[in-house]
Amino acid sequence: MLNRIILMGRLVADPELRQTPNGISVATFRIAVDRNYQSKNSNERQTDFISCVAWRQTGEFISRYFAKGRMIAVEGSLQTRSYEDKTGAKRTAYDVVVDQAYFADSRPGGAQGGNYQAEGNSYGGYGAAPQQSAPRFEEPQRGQSLSVGSFGGFEELDTDDGDLPF
Repeated sequence: MLNRIILMGRLVADPELRQTPNGISVATFRIAVDRNYQSKNSNERQTDFISCVAWRQTGEFISRYFAKGRMIAVEGSLQTRSYEDKTGAKRTAYDVVVDQAYFADSRPGGAQGGNYQAEGNSYGGYGAAPQQSAPRFEEPQRGQSLSVGSFGGFEELDTDDGDLPF
């Protein structure tokens, strides 16, 4: 059996971080996820508001680095729970239990890309490697060969006879 959910949307409000009586962190939040199609009548996209729960370090990470309006991508599983409302009617609630959370937009304040540093950890998704700027490449002049670093004792062969293989 398989129960896996991957969603990307915007936070409806700031995540709420609480502690259980045993001291375990739990963050609750809702994300707004647009549907892929538009309504024929109003020509607008419909939006689903999905409740999410994140436990322990994942919950702490989300509450620390995400706020209302930020784009977030989450992976997790769907869980249902039953309860009685104030009138005594039985209700069912659906929550996404988040295992992983990723940044899905640029940093607030206009800085592009990159990762967040906190307590010695690098967060680009949760635990992603730091991004590095791409090396600068300049196109060689016509007739000049292109050399890319050391070949480890091998030499570059010029086998181009001008004929295309197709």
